[in-house]
Amino acid sequence: MDVKKTFAALPWWVKWVAIPAIALFVFGGLIASVVGFILGLLFKLLLFVALVGGLVYVVRKFTSSSGT
Repeated sequence: MDVKKTFAALPWWVKWVAIPAIALFVFGGLIASVVGFILGLLFKLLLFVALVGGLVYVVRKFTSSSGT
């Protein structure tokens, strides 16, 4: 039996509602952990960039004021 023919025979609500709902139920925890990991990584990256930028700003400010 062909997969395309099987899915073609199903009603629209099974293809677009029931199957995605089952996939979210089965893989929901995995999807949530991956999204959480990515968001945590982006937050840490932005925090790192902000801290390095602040450090560069402070060092430049103090070195330029003490040099004159």
